[in-house]
Amino acid sequence: MKPRSFYRNHGPVRIFLSYFKPHRKLFALDMLCALLVSIVDLAFPLVSRTAMNKYLPEGAFTTFFTVMAVFAAAYLIRALLYFVICYWGHTFGIRVEADIRQDLFRHMQSLGYDFYDRNRTGQLMSRLTSDLFEVTELAHHGPEDLIISVLTIVGALVVMFTLEWRLALVVCIILPILVVVVTLRRRKMSAVSKNVKAKTAAINADIESSLSGIRTAKAFANEAVEYAKFHRANERFKTSKREFHKEMGLFTGSLEFFMTLLSVAVIAVGGALMMKGELEMVDLLTFSLYISTFTSPVRKLVNFAEMFANGFAGLGRFVDLMRLEPGLQDAENAQTLTNVKGEIRVDKVSFSYDEDSEVLNSVSLLVKPGETIAIVGPSGGGKSTLCRLIPRFYDVSGGSISVDGKDIRQVTQESLHHAIGVVQQDVFLFADTIGNNIRYGRPDATMEEVIEAAKRAEIYEDIMAMPEGFDTYVGERGTLLSGGQKQRVSIARIFLKNPPILILDEATSALDSVTEAKIQRAFDNLALGRTTLIIAHRLSTIRSASRIIAIADGVICEEGTHEELLKKNGLYANLWRTQNLKKS
Repeated sequence: MKPRSFYRNHGPVRIFLSYFKPHRKLFALDMLCALLVSIVDLAFPLVSRTAMNKYLPEGAFTTFFTVMAVFAAAYLIRALLYFVICYWGHTFGIRVEADIRQDLFRHMQSLGYDFYDRNRTGQLMSRLTSDLFEVTELAHHGPEDLIISVLTIVGALVVMFTLEWRLALVVCIILPILVVVVTLRRRKMSAVSKNVKAKTAAINADIESSLSGIRTAKAFANEAVEYAKFHRANERFKTSKREFHKEMGLFTGSLEFFMTLLSVAVIAVGGALMMKGELEMVDLLTFSLYISTFTSPVRKLVNFAEMFANGFAGLGRFVDLMRLEPGLQDAENAQTLTNVKGEIRVDKVSFSYDEDSEVLNSVSLLVKPGETIAIVGPSGGGKSTLCRLIPRFYDVSGGSISVDGKDIRQVTQESLHHAIGVVQQDVFLFADTIGNNIRYGRPDATMEEVIEAAKRAEIYEDIMAMPEGFDTYVGERGTLLSGGQKQRVSIARIFLKNPPILILDEATSALDSVTEAKIQRAFDNLALGRTTLIIAHRLSTIRSASRIIAIADGVICEEGTHEELLKKNGLYANLWRTQNLKKS
């Protein structure tokens, strides 16, 4: 992947062409074939003129038909050249697209949680797929169509001037007007196309959201509501390209007018010259053939203009995203966090997701190596936010957080994430096998280690009862598993990862009481010798914690053991009594 400075310091065309370099041999082959096609197209009218002016009048019929046979063979070769252009040219385009998509995906991986908070999945998918498809078409057909068109047009003009300069002058008078029309309309099409790309991405995001929530829609019998949303998005899709098609219509109509005007003007002037005896019929016929040869590449330029408008719009969106700097970056001399003991120091930390509301306010906390800390409090009080700041999913607004005395902003994010294992309340499973989802905790783990992790997470027996065992497909986002099974798979990942610091964010919330008790024993074993932070609403799961921290309104309002906090009769005691009343 190129350095980020490359995308900041160069224009879109320079960035685009840089992806050609690794595949320059295929590109050269494509351009060579395009050149040979242009030569064949230019040679036929000229050779036909010679044949009609010389061989037919002289009765050299054998020579005449031999020349025609040679050109039939030339056109067969031309067809083979187009096969190469189509097959290997598309291969070149696909490879360029794959390289661009790879760099874009790698860059998107470097962007922080805040970026994904602001952007919808469907819009990002559009940038990775449909936008880049248009770029691929430009990469393949753009240079090829351009070289065929320019060479054929320039070559045809040169030959036409040698045949009859006055007729060629007619073409040269109309041609600049045609070029001006093409240029102006192309610029307008490019601007409109970029706007269409943005609208299409938003439509894709709406559709992706509806498909993702289809189960919820069915549960609430709201299929009609979702269909109405889809219908509105579909209507926007139908009208999103209206302006673009209008510009394309103006472009094409203007072009067709000037192209037909070109033929009419040549025939009119040529007829006048023939009436004066200053032009032969064969020369006018040859000139007409060159006009046909001339018009074909001009039409290619029309397609190129549309392709350029679409492709450059997609390219512009790609470059805009690649120029976006990650909100969180490693410091210039960031150290690798190694031999982690597990001490966590939170020093006067403040944080807000936006400028209007502060989630944490000057929070300080010291967690000793191997200590188990439970964090409780009302929803929205800042519990989960604090635990997201420790792995540096977000940067603190004020204060600092350190692990083993090292500010987490001065260590690499990769080493920090290796040192911390997180089990979240909202479990995400990939659309893969249950074994591969567990192995995600450590991709190089052996099958034996995966099995051991499953046993420790109390999911092994469930897996063995499944039809395909560890090869059982879990469905999109794990929909084929129960809530408790999904949570235990995520817990198995952490057993496999075996990190020195654990963060358990409502990790047992979806488990039944029996399974929760089993998992709790497993957590107790896993927490031995490790620093563990537990966020829990079920206070029965945290009585064995070394300390309990109660957070409300972004501040630590209480701290102590279970017994100590009950005696204080504060926030924790109220939470405890409320949950016990619910049970009774």
